[in-house]
Formats: sequence, C-alpha cells, structure tokens
Amino acid sequence: MYQFTEDCLIGIEQIDEEHRKLFTLINEAAGLPSEARTPKTVAQILSQLSDYAATHFAHEEAYMSEHDDPELPLQQKEHAAFTAHVQALISQPLTEENASAMLDEILPYLIRWLYRHILSSDMMIGKLTPSDPFAFTAKYHTGIQQIDDEHRHLFDIIRDTNTLIHNDLLHDKYDEIIHLLDELREYTKYHFNDEEDYMKKIGFPELDAQIRAHTAFVDKLMNIDLDALDEIDDHQQEYLLELIDFLAGWLVNHILKMDTKIGVFERKAH
Repeated sequence: MYQFTEDCLIGIEQIDEEHRKLFTLINEAAGLPSEARTPKTVAQILSQLSDYAATHFAHEEAYMSEHDDPELPLQQKEHAAFTAHVQALISQPLTEENASAMLDEILPYLIRWLYRHILSSDMMIGKLTPSDPFAFTAKYHTGIQQIDDEHRHLFDIIRDTNTLIHNDLLHDKYDEIIHLLDELREYTKYHFNDEEDYMKKIGFPELDAQIRAHTAFVDKLMNIDLDALDEIDDHQQEYLLELIDFLAGWLVNHILKMDTKIGVFERKAH
C-alpha cells in the first residue's frame, strides 16, 4: 500500500483531497487480484486513473491561474510531460498475457511521479515569494549551527546565481552560471546527507518524510539539462530566472515547514 502521509499535504483542501483520491485509486488498482486483471479491466483502470489525473491537473492549474501563481508555467510543463508519458504507456495493446504486467509497470511509475511532484512542485502552490527571497533571516534558523550554516550557504549560491543572471553588462556569463548551478546541485546533495545523518543521530521521527522531500528535490535538480543552455538568450534568461525563483521558494518552504521541526524536537528532547 502506498501511504498518503502528512508531508504530502500542501494546505489547500481541494488539491489535498484530489491527491489523496489519486493514492486511493492507485492502491485499489495495485490490490486487484491476478485473476481479475483482464485486458478489459486493466484498460478501465488505466483510463480511470488517466482521466482523474487530467481532471486534477485542470483543477490545480485553474487554482494557480486564479491566484496568479508564478509557478503555473512550470506546473503546466510537468503535467503535460506526465500526461504524454502515461498516454504512451496505456496506448500499448493489452492481451491476456501482458495485462497484469502492464499494470505492474505503470502503477509504480505513477506513484513515484506523484510523490516527487507533490513534494517538489505542488508544495510551492500558493506560497508567496518574500520581498528578498535570498535573505537568510532569523525565521529560518533551526537552532542547529551546522544545519543553519549550510542553509545560509545554499541561499548564498542562489543569490550569486540570480545576481549573475541579472547582470546584463557581463558578457560570457554562461560558464559562470553553469558553474554555480552545478555547485548548487552538489552542495544540496552534501547538505541533505549531513541533515539526514543528523536526524538519524537524534532519532528524529519524521526522517522518512524528510528523505522523500530531499529525494524529490534532488531529482528535479539533476534533471536540469545544463548542457542545453549553451548560450544566454532571452528565452534562456527567462528560464533561468524562473528556475532560481523556484529553487529559492522551495528552500524557504522546506526550511519553514520541515527543517525547523528538527530544532524543536531536539530542544524538547533535551
């Protein structure tokens, strides 16, 4: 069974309920006995899942549009890519021999994508970007020196990247931007490893939720195709600015919603 856990709640009732419903549909499909996995039944299940996902995406995008959410274009791209991939999978002919295997192939993909999408993208819906998204202020402090210092360094890398992107007077800035984004990816993995080791050491009860969120974010970072950005033109400039806004917003949300709990737990434990 795939659990819809507390860390998957984004705080918007309709969206949370639709996410929970998607988990329920996937679990029901996964629990279908082998003798019931006929081509007709599997086709109906996959069609139902695809249709409900499409309905959910429409609701989610409508909510974001209504609230002028700057993350809407990114969400639309991710939804479209997911839909295209699922359609390619379910368009394959189903037979008595492959119907069950097809279901077993698609369901894990659906749940992995859903977990990662919720934890890395949907968490940002409705989150307002602060006036200075790169200011590491006291509200982000966990009270744990190592974690706070590493968070501050992540903010610094994002700030430096943002400054460089906005510097229209600097020519040949592409290599420096790519270097900073690569540094951000590597330092993020380094920090998450440190943070997870620390949580293990103190017996933090929400470690699994943290690992899921970290994995989802690292996956998104690793999927940034740095080689495709071979020059900085207007389109790439816009893409990079949207990317930096997302990275800063995710980090802010993750620290405030999840990482500050680490310090609270440790202080209560001692």
